[in-house]
Amino acid sequence: MPFSVEVKNLRKLFGKYEAVAGISFNINEGEVFGLLGPNGAGKTTTIRMITTLLPPTSGEIKIEGINVIKNGGYIRNLIGYVPQALSADSTLTGYENLLFVAKLLRLPKKAREERINHILDILNLSEAANRIVKEYSGGMVRKLEIGQALIHRPKLLILDEPTVGLDPVARRNVWEVLEALRKETGLTILITTHYMEEAEALCDRVAIMNKGRIAALGTPEELKAMTGNKEATLEDVFTFFTGNRLESGGSFNEMRQVRRRIQRFD
Repeated sequence: MPFSVEVKNLRKLFGKYEAVAGISFNINEGEVFGLLGPNGAGKTTTIRMITTLLPPTSGEIKIEGINVIKNGGYIRNLIGYVPQALSADSTLTGYENLLFVAKLLRLPKKAREERINHILDILNLSEAANRIVKEYSGGMVRKLEIGQALIHRPKLLILDEPTVGLDPVARRNVWEVLEALRKETGLTILITTHYMEEAEALCDRVAIMNKGRIAALGTPEELKAMTGNKEATLEDVFTFFTGNRLESGGSFNEMRQVRRRIQRFD
């Protein structure tokens, strides 16, 4: 199976602090790949390097076989990115948010309308398209942000803590949307999360990061087997490999407040 993403010996220094310490992994086409780890593990720094937002100190990243560092402008056309920080404009309607992104990407007018309507339909946001976003629930906001990331039909969708601040029902709704998108489009998805049930529900494989390194990598079932505990949960796996326990609501305002507290360099 061809690789959608190839990461080799990736390293990032901030001064003398080594945030990412020479990690390597591959993501298969059409796969949902999860990056898990405690705060400070290096997940968000890794994501930012893959999305060309942060240059690596050393190492190599390829997407669809193309070098990210040397071809940043082209690579950005292949990526849809949903960051931790709030990206939807609360003063615009859902439709206007999608239209704004489509115009920024210089999509032709006919293509804009077709894609916006399709995204609103598959995300179940058509009825809310003309409502301003500050009236949306947290789950609706997150789905809209996913729609913004998909408007240019990327090969790879990257989501950094996509359901932070959402209640369990809204989280499950977002999971269902992501699974439906993958089945419809064959989209490759890279996700960071603190929710073990999210990783279990969505991810084909998981890499557990700790102190800038990959402590373990495999399917959820393979990782459970590595603990030697037949009854192990994915949270037990996390604790086994990192020595940490995870720290585990949602209107637009609640999401904004939560995200303001998130550390920008994870």
